[in-house]
Amino acid sequence: MIQHFDPSQHDKALAKDLGTPAPAADAAPVSVEIDGVEITVPEGTSVLRAAALADINIPKLCATDSLEAFGSCRLCAVQVEGRRGTPAACTTPVAEGMKVTTQNDRLARLRRNIMELYISDHPLDCLTCPANGDCELQDMAGAVGLREVRYGFEGENHLAAETDHSNPYFSFDPSKCIVCSRCVRACEEVQGTFALTIDGRGFDSTVAAGQDEAFMDSECVSCGACVQACPTSTLMEKSVIDAGQPEHSVVTTCAYCGVGCSFEAQMKGDQLVRMVPYKGGDANHGHSCVKGRFAFGYATHPDRITTPMIRDAIDQPWRPVDWDEAISFAAKRLTAIQDEHGRESIGGITSSRCTNEETYLVQKLIRAAFGNNNTDTCARVCHSPTGYGLKTTLGESAGTQTFDSVMAADAIIVIGANPTDAHPVFGSMMRKRLRQGASLIVADPRRIDLLNTPHLEDAQHLPLRPGTNVALVNALAHVVVTEGLEDHDFIARRCDTEAYRAWRDFIGEARHSPEATESVTGVPAEAVRRAARTYATAGNGAIYYGLGVTEHSQGSTMVMGIANLALATGNIGREGVGVNPLRGQNNVQGSCDMGSFPHELPGYQHVADVAARGRFEAAWGVKLDDEPGLRIPNMFDAAIEGSFKALYVQGEDIAQSDPDTQHVEAALRSLDCLIVQDIFLNETAKFAHVLLPGSSFLEKDGTFTNAERRINRVRRVMPPLAGKADWEVTVDLARALGYPMEYTHPSEIMDEIARLTPTFAGVSYDRLDEHGSLQWPCNEEHPDGTPTMHEVDFPIGRGRFAITEYVATEERASRRFPLLLTTGRILSQYNVGAQTRRTDNQVWHDEDVIEVHPSDAEVRGIQDGDWLGVTSRAGQTVLRARLSERMQPGVVYTTFHHPGSGANVITTSSSDWATNCPEYKVTAVQVEKVSQPSQWQRRFDEADRRQREYLATARDAAS
Repeated sequence: MIQHFDPSQHDKALAKDLGTPAPAADAAPVSVEIDGVEITVPEGTSVLRAAALADINIPKLCATDSLEAFGSCRLCAVQVEGRRGTPAACTTPVAEGMKVTTQNDRLARLRRNIMELYISDHPLDCLTCPANGDCELQDMAGAVGLREVRYGFEGENHLAAETDHSNPYFSFDPSKCIVCSRCVRACEEVQGTFALTIDGRGFDSTVAAGQDEAFMDSECVSCGACVQACPTSTLMEKSVIDAGQPEHSVVTTCAYCGVGCSFEAQMKGDQLVRMVPYKGGDANHGHSCVKGRFAFGYATHPDRITTPMIRDAIDQPWRPVDWDEAISFAAKRLTAIQDEHGRESIGGITSSRCTNEETYLVQKLIRAAFGNNNTDTCARVCHSPTGYGLKTTLGESAGTQTFDSVMAADAIIVIGANPTDAHPVFGSMMRKRLRQGASLIVADPRRIDLLNTPHLEDAQHLPLRPGTNVALVNALAHVVVTEGLEDHDFIARRCDTEAYRAWRDFIGEARHSPEATESVTGVPAEAVRRAARTYATAGNGAIYYGLGVTEHSQGSTMVMGIANLALATGNIGREGVGVNPLRGQNNVQGSCDMGSFPHELPGYQHVADVAARGRFEAAWGVKLDDEPGLRIPNMFDAAIEGSFKALYVQGEDIAQSDPDTQHVEAALRSLDCLIVQDIFLNETAKFAHVLLPGSSFLEKDGTFTNAERRINRVRRVMPPLAGKADWEVTVDLARALGYPMEYTHPSEIMDEIARLTPTFAGVSYDRLDEHGSLQWPCNEEHPDGTPTMHEVDFPIGRGRFAITEYVATEERASRRFPLLLTTGRILSQYNVGAQTRRTDNQVWHDEDVIEVHPSDAEVRGIQDGDWLGVTSRAGQTVLRARLSERMQPGVVYTTFHHPGSGANVITTSSSDWATNCPEYKVTAVQVEKVSQPSQWQRRFDEADRRQREYLATARDAAS
């Protein structure tokens, strides 16, 4: 069996499957006697779980503690004193004074008979079965002492059932299915997709996907919950079939979205066999999505850059060199540029893909070795308005709750987010709460899948026009104020009275009413009033928002508007409420926390703060600049203008992810030195002079901070393919620039972070191993972290209402550009697609398409599948049409996962007024049928071909 990496007693307690879930935490204690052992457990505990807690193992097949008790296999039958028969231990709750017998001759015979029936319709190929050594059916046959099977295979059986290989990651072999229903229940209870059913009755019962379809043709989202739940090899990872059973595992954290799921990386030596969601993960509780569970093959893909390379100009082939020469080349160029053009002529971009420790080092490199504050991060283009808006109103630049908090919400507002695609594990948790009866309100120009949640009773969709978020949130607040739905006690106790009065006067004006704003937002007034009443009167109202809030010209204003709404209704400071930004990438929160912005040191301490700056100067041994540096858009403009000459980019692909691609490309071409550190030749690296191999999350130690401020350990499971982890490369570059960084392990970097960052003061690797994870603030006041923020007060004392005037975006539909384009993500692909495009996730989404409403298509003579030229004032690209009614007429939608699609060729330089976060979500466009790629796409294809040839030549030389 697999030996687990268990750094604490907390983890060891989670390694055992207790058979059924725990009852409510506040249940009364009950004492029972099981096989003569007395144990006290909470009321509602099953006999099976109570026995397991007493280290008494009752055989089971259909039971697992991740699913509700089902009682189908009968293998866990027990005897209860004073009761007739042999009830199933999994469905029998304990009672005070109950006496249970789990082992005697009668029970042993019963269990052997049950197992004999299972085995009589099961292939006897254990030695060649991929689950051999990790099969619960095999284990239970041994546990009950089955030694012979009296029933042969001569009669009717299922042994000839054909295996379904359609899914790229797992197979379904119905000949080995024992119809325990665990897969079906996992799909319902854990994932919430309801893609699996039991078809037929009695002996004819079989597991079916969809309407008895192949898995790939069904509604299955390949989250892996069914595979994880299967007690046999019926559902089995193809990686295990190919490589065999893993022999050890390491607990680490997923490097995809901001949920921050914990996984066991199960290994054979240095080979990763499978990623299994870790039951002790505080963010995911043993669940996963298709990306984290299966799409890990990119880490060892042949495209990985494993050798440092340099060149004098971007139209020259690469020269493979060793690490010392590459670092020396980069350092000399940076030094020469600063000598000629001044200290401010260079800068760097940190990564939301890398660890906290690596991000911290990059901004330290820029401030201490470059000598300026020209540091920025991809969070600029996604959630910088979150930091500004929440800091202004609540005093802290982060969300207020745990993910688990949603399970106490009575009304849930989702604004500009698509959790089931972009944050799937949290989306499943939210769906579970919705099935339990919570109300759902979605404000989005597009109809998202969450609205189609099975068994959802009360769903409200507010299909607002792109760019009108602030008008909508003001209308919601207007209803709260004018209908007397405010929480006056909360406001009096917790909020700034003067700011509240000014805001109340402002928001109460008739121009903010749903009737007055209906012509702006396109949302019927009565729908707005109903939504406001639902949220304000629900008891616990929670707001979750995404990039559809922040990536607007009024992104910061909208975040403040959301906070205003929560403050006015008292939905702050307890479970089930809050303002909750859904961060896109795995460490967006961490990259902000670590001081990646040009105006803030780690912990959101302003560079102009003399005391804060003094602490860093003392620790780092240098004088720091007290003036904010350049933001990413400023860097691009200065590069084109000629004053900004060199850029160090770690783990970001700005050439694909930033708006107005042609402007970005012009800036990158203007640089005298571009240093890119990444695992692939991404779009940015094609403009680089120095290409330093990066390391994947599997090759490093460190931490990620997820969207709920949860700091999770990242643990190295294999050696870096290029020989160095990212943090080691940054240390080498700093030394080459004459600024020594003395670290031997990332834990030492975290120790330095804790000394200099008040919210991380109580964080260390030892404490993370002890607790599993910690949520900042973690300090003397909150030694075990802070799951729920603002319970008693706010960091700024009292909550501050902000005036949120609606200002229409300049990016409006016109006669020339009559449609509004908005963008988003899809489940199978991730961000710029650099990782997922190098996995079998390609089978679900191998190109970006543009969704067009049928009425808009009819006017233009567009058919499904036509090639469409999509033109904005920034540029043109060509995408395939997909007719869809998910958007309202006048709105089109696309994703941005494939670089050749050029989605950001057409997005513009319009940005948030406070933070320069780009307005990706509103671009005025025209679409028309075309027969060839755009000029930009033709140039892209040619440049891509040439750069790949340069890389191939370099690799040939290196080998």
